[in-house]
Amino acid sequence: MKELILVGYSSYLNLETILSAQLPKSNEHDEMLFITIHQAYELWFKQILYEGKRLQKLLLDGETYQSLATLTRMLVILKTMVKQTDILETMTPLSFSTFRDVLDRASGFQSFQFRMFEFFMGFKNSAKMNVYPENSPEGERLNEYYSAPSLYDSFLRYLHIQQYSVPEEVLKRDYQSVYTGNEKVEEILIDIYRNDPITSLLCEKLVDLDEGLQEWRYRHVKMVERTIGVKMGTGGSSGAEYLKRTLSSPAFVDLWNIRCQF
Repeated sequence: MKELILVGYSSYLNLETILSAQLPKSNEHDEMLFITIHQAYELWFKQILYEGKRLQKLLLDGETYQSLATLTRMLVILKTMVKQTDILETMTPLSFSTFRDVLDRASGFQSFQFRMFEFFMGFKNSAKMNVYPENSPEGERLNEYYSAPSLYDSFLRYLHIQQYSVPEEVLKRDYQSVYTGNEKVEEILIDIYRNDPITSLLCEKLVDLDEGLQEWRYRHVKMVERTIGVKMGTGGSSGAEYLKRTLSSPAFVDLWNIRCQF
């Protein structure tokens, strides 16, 4: 008779691996917090990308209600990530300075998952792939998102499936370029807001997601300013100054452009 093997909580969650992954390089107390928060961010990036893939499939299948539900989950994840900034801000500039040197060249700018999320949202920029060697696993995954349709491209395809007359040049555009807006698409969106309440809810959820990313960027900027001021960031980045330049760029430009047309 075979012995019954029960899967326990620790083994199911692979806690031995997860809980042994926090390896401070100094004896400073707050380095543990710094590592834990950033590892948690990476787990949430993984989940939001996972949900994003599902969302794109749902849109291409014309599944409006499931798309709304998945968007809602993604928004809650983003808000959770923003709230985690509150925990990181309990660390003072003096405390961070005591272990900052051990980070060496490590920087949040090297988070390939966040770059994947940026590409997913439509912020395509080939220069951001240069951090990783072309044939590295990270570089290959990043290139996959760089070459693939963004979320907004999938939404435009969804509108086409719903029998809206999305221009052909928009549907067949170069996915590696940044979408800059289209007047005919704006006209379609205005009509949707006036006559298609369910699809207009989907539009508003997309605006919420876009705004959620802006909120995350803003909190990240203020956290960096609180921690290192105007100093150069780790890894040679320009720190808060670079982050500020990313604040006012919406991903879904059509949905913002129509706000003044009602």
